[in-house]
Amino acid sequence: MDQRELLTLEHYLKEYGQQAEIFTGQLELLENGRMEALAAIEALQGLLQSGDGTVLLQIGGGASLRAQVLEPEKVLVNIGADVIVERSNKEAVEFLKDRVTEMESSEKKVAETLDRLRTQMNEIARRIEQGYQQAVQAERAATSPSAPGNQDS
Repeated sequence: MDQRELLTLEHYLKEYGQQAEIFTGQLELLENGRMEALAAIEALQGLLQSGDGTVLLQIGGGASLRAQVLEPEKVLVNIGADVIVERSNKEAVEFLKDRVTEMESSEKKVAETLDRLRTQMNEIARRIEQGYQQAVQAERAATSPSAPGNQDS
């Protein structure tokens, strides 16, 4: 393996590493979105069960207020592209469940892509290591005055 091929492989390894970081970031975003949707589902279902519509409203900095939801049956849902529609509580829960299912499917696809990418990275790293070992062996052979076992005693 020549020096140019090693440099090319190192370049590919670096590019794949950058792609892996992007896919890892996508996985984190999907997981965070999924967890938020699940929390919203739980909150909406709990709101209907509470009876009086009292909830804890987080206002930031670790502070919360008790708030009463006047219309727990009416939920405003962002359906994408900053379009917000009013849905019943049940419809909002179903919408969020569908969104969770979509995110889980996307997570699976991204994870599979990331696994394939990591497999390719491992193969490239193995080939680079093999190339370096060949270079070291060639250098040793070139600097050695004679091969072992051919020396006169």
